[in-house]
Amino acid sequence: MELAGAGGRGNGRAFGRQLVPLAERGALDRARVALARIDWVPDLGQDIGSRTWWRGLATCAALCWGAWQLNPGLPAITGDRAVPGDRASLEEARTQGIAPLALGATTGRRMAATALVRPLAETPERPQIELSAALADGDTLRTALQRAGVGGGEAGRIAGLVGDAVALDSLKPGTVLALTLGRRPTKFQPRPLERLAFRAAFDLKLVVQRAGEGLVLDRQSIAIDRTPLHVTGTVGAGLYRSARAAGVPARVVETYIKAIAAQLPIGQLASDDRFDIVADQARAATGEVEVGQLQYAGLAHGRRQLRLVRWGDKDGEGGQMLDPSGTIERRGAMGMPVAGRITSTYGMRMHPLLGFMRMHKGTDIGAPYGSPIYAAVDGVVQFAGRAGGYGNFIKLAHGGGLVTGYGHMSRFAVAQGARVRRGQVIGYVGSTGISTGPHLHWEVWKNGQTVNPRTLSLSSVQTLPAETIRAMRAKIARLIG
Repeated sequence: MELAGAGGRGNGRAFGRQLVPLAERGALDRARVALARIDWVPDLGQDIGSRTWWRGLATCAALCWGAWQLNPGLPAITGDRAVPGDRASLEEARTQGIAPLALGATTGRRMAATALVRPLAETPERPQIELSAALADGDTLRTALQRAGVGGGEAGRIAGLVGDAVALDSLKPGTVLALTLGRRPTKFQPRPLERLAFRAAFDLKLVVQRAGEGLVLDRQSIAIDRTPLHVTGTVGAGLYRSARAAGVPARVVETYIKAIAAQLPIGQLASDDRFDIVADQARAATGEVEVGQLQYAGLAHGRRQLRLVRWGDKDGEGGQMLDPSGTIERRGAMGMPVAGRITSTYGMRMHPLLGFMRMHKGTDIGAPYGSPIYAAVDGVVQFAGRAGGYGNFIKLAHGGGLVTGYGHMSRFAVAQGARVRRGQVIGYVGSTGISTGPHLHWEVWKNGQTVNPRTLSLSSVQTLPAETIRAMRAKIARLIG
């Protein structure tokens, strides 16, 4: 019995395609495949001495031999000789030729020296020199001019002329001096000043010029626009960043925030609150701008409208930010009267010298001998003298039943009956009286009873005169229009 599809003639179908063997490759094909597998150009830096290396060396030698055999052997191409010419022709050709600079090539036409040229004995000086100098810290106008090359005598005359126009000590460091120096008779003499110009003040420019044998001063006024800087905006993400983004200088923004913070916490401001800032501003015709003090601080905080205006001894100068409502309220704790560390607090303690428990009615602050002592609050010197164990002692009366005392001083800076302001020096640290070393004994009385000065909260309300209130409101109307 024969299987179908296996060479028989049965009617059954084959299960798959029958494999047909490939034809045998010829010798030429086998040689081509073998040659293609050979690396004829191996790296001669590896496997030195091996069969592969020698094969690569043979390939390199064969390539070199082939290049040598392919040399055409043509003769070299030579050019004609240069036409001889005179010196002027050769110089002109050299300047117009294309050659490296190292071989003397130049650009353009160059004129050579002739017999009429005579060498100079010395290089002539420029008839004028223009330069600039600046005043340094601790510098004077005279020394700055001398440093720039002006003679000492002439610098003194210039300083005298300028001193007649402005105070010489008012010239700020960094002031730029524009100078023009003329021709000098000999190299051993300084150049004479022809012109000096500088900004003596924000609204004044001074020019010193030579007129014949002398010098004259010309005052040139600069027009100044003093329209105040008025900026309004919303608090947004932050009061400081919003005010700075609106163009208010950093110093003015800091003053504004300090004034507002004295009336309400800055953290309570909402993003839709509006700030209103007015500050002094001077704009010169030459383009410079100076921003001065904060004059008005306004804030729309919900339904509350906060308005503060600068008011002091002189309108717009110094003073403090006040509310024109008619009253001034001040709150806060006392500041430390001396820079030091607290060595003994208020209350019961073991006395360091007497050796028993005793009420300590003040606060001891250790500080170096001779350190300045400041008044904690405005007041009047009620007593200044020797007071037993307190040593040198000062007592200040501040009104409202408040009195402060300062003991163990080395010496006084104020006398009895004098009026002092907060922060004013009234004496110096010592160790007089019953004391173990240099320190300040600070004592406070409220209505005749000693109190802990570190827990005392100060609050005062001052009523402004009606005339002052009207003047302050008029100033606000003038600033914000």
